[in-house]
Amino acid sequence: MGRGHTGSPDPAEDPGPGGTAPAPTRSPATERPRLVDRSRVLLRPEQPPTSTGPAPGRVPPRAAGASPSGQEPQPRTGPEAAPQAAPRTGPEAALRTRLEAAWLGRAVGCLLGKPVEKLPLEGIRALARGAGNWPLNDWFSERGVPPELLAAYPWNRRSAPTSLAENIDGMPEDDDLNYPLLGLLLLQRHGKGFTTADVARLWLDELPAGRTFTAERIAYRNLLLGLEPPATATHHNPFREWIGALIRADVHGWTNPGDPAAAAAQAYRDAALTHTGNGVYAALFVAAATATAATGRSDVHTALRTGLAFVPPRSRLAEAVRFGIRTAGQETDFDLVVDRLHARYGHYHWVHAVPNTALIAAALTHADGDFTRSVCRAVSGGWDTDSNGATAGALAGLLTGSPDGIGHRWTAPLKNRLATSVPGFDGIGFDTLAHLTAQEAARS
Repeated sequence: MGRGHTGSPDPAEDPGPGGTAPAPTRSPATERPRLVDRSRVLLRPEQPPTSTGPAPGRVPPRAAGASPSGQEPQPRTGPEAAPQAAPRTGPEAALRTRLEAAWLGRAVGCLLGKPVEKLPLEGIRALARGAGNWPLNDWFSERGVPPELLAAYPWNRRSAPTSLAENIDGMPEDDDLNYPLLGLLLLQRHGKGFTTADVARLWLDELPAGRTFTAERIAYRNLLLGLEPPATATHHNPFREWIGALIRADVHGWTNPGDPAAAAAQAYRDAALTHTGNGVYAALFVAAATATAATGRSDVHTALRTGLAFVPPRSRLAEAVRFGIRTAGQETDFDLVVDRLHARYGHYHWVHAVPNTALIAAALTHADGDFTRSVCRAVSGGWDTDSNGATAGALAGLLTGSPDGIGHRWTAPLKNRLATSVPGFDGIGFDTLAHLTAQEAARS
């Protein structure tokens, strides 16, 4: 996701089963958020929605986590907690290999989208065509691109020095990778029974404020003002249905292979700090789909159907995902799929969860599980290019089963090195991250 997003959101919440919009539980316009003593802030956990069974859009109570209350943080967290002698064969080793592919896929897709973030769709297409790279099939490059095109559609100023093909030297820092690292750190310290308050404390302790954007930055500010969740997500937060919670959801799926309900419950408690409505639903969708793919026994279409089952069926996000999947199944030319998506959802801000989640679902559907096609379609569709590439790449990476399935031309430039400002993780390798993530997946 990009830097300093601005714009007018769509503040309307989705209608409930009765067809009318539910009254907000803590509306910034009608109720003053509760201010608390900063020494006692964030002591009440948020609970996910519950039901008697895994009905679409609901998270069963068991998925909230069974860790005992007052669980002590683990004494070793971060890269140093990696197992010293991980098994080389068996189910645990296979999961670790899939998770390495997922981390790599997330990085590749993010890096592919970084130089064209914030560019209009016509600019992305023109730059790729100018380099002979359309349909998009490789890293963006300015080699061979006519100067007039470069002048008309300048690369993302912050990202081009580290993300064009001729400049890549390891994976540069990006919030689309910082948040999965924070999610991993959260699980190491608090286990799968973490609360929204735990997420907030971790951010205040470990996340530099300057690395937050849109809904996350507003929520961070609200924490500093002494507000508690869920007011942190609603108080003067016009970005609460944007894509930020979605980019934090992968780690919850990675650590709950085969249990989409548990993954969705974790994603809910994470998302509740910063988002509401469709912003939360997008996180549930990705977490549940990822948990399904993480088993190594699912295809992309089953994973997407499972993810959609955890989204309220009458929400705008569910309608958009269904439209993206359906359109991708009807059109052989993905450019036409993208054109239809932009015609239908182009009125949303380019960082809103609705259009971006629809595009991710369409790209994954049209690619039919192929890694290169998945990330290239997600990025070539525009909007939040690096976030969409990251999410599509993580799911497609899982489905490949191993880093070898991604392809050397994608993974080699990363040099098994991730830059980040999350303390203790700068320069970490994707293989080490896979070890750490598999460790958390194995914890009850």
